[in-house]
Amino acid sequence: MARPREFDREQALEGALELFWQKGFNQASTDELLDAMQIRRQSLYNAFGDKRKLFLETLERYCARSISGHVSLLNQSTSPLDGIQDVMFSVIREDNSARLRGCMGVNSVCEFGNSDPEVAEIRDRFASILQIRLVAAFRDGQASGEVDLNMDPNEAATFVQMTLSALQVGARVGADIATLRAQAQFAINRLRSRL
Repeated sequence: MARPREFDREQALEGALELFWQKGFNQASTDELLDAMQIRRQSLYNAFGDKRKLFLETLERYCARSISGHVSLLNQSTSPLDGIQDVMFSVIREDNSARLRGCMGVNSVCEFGNSDPEVAEIRDRFASILQIRLVAAFRDGQASGEVDLNMDPNEAATFVQMTLSALQVGARVGADIATLRAQAQFAINRLRSRL
């Protein structure tokens, strides 16, 4: 008969997510993970497989939460361009320590590039969800006269995703709130209709 788990799996995953977000995969030691998750070594292997599988599960969780938040902001906004602006401003955290962590998804891209197919698959899958919603927002914005009609919605959506990544990298290397907000606003202003 198997022994019941002696820990809360959700709580342990959140602890691992926070550590991976702060330190990345390679810099997070197994001992640090055990401490952050408040579990024993054997529980890590029994419940999560290994450090790599645990990282992939936390990355998936982080990306799902992040993209869901972005899509929610786009859906709740009174105008398409305001929704895109809300998404851009949402990644600029007020708290210095939170801002310096950047984005776990972007951090994983910086750490792995395209060398890890499973990390790339998670990144690409969630980026495509956001891309689809951003394209729809740009089309809606063009229909309402808010967004420049000469812009290709797919290219504009890719531009926004790249800008989001750039803002997160800028935050990670220490850019202040004012600089990040100015860059986000600069990007938004380029998207507005000139009529």
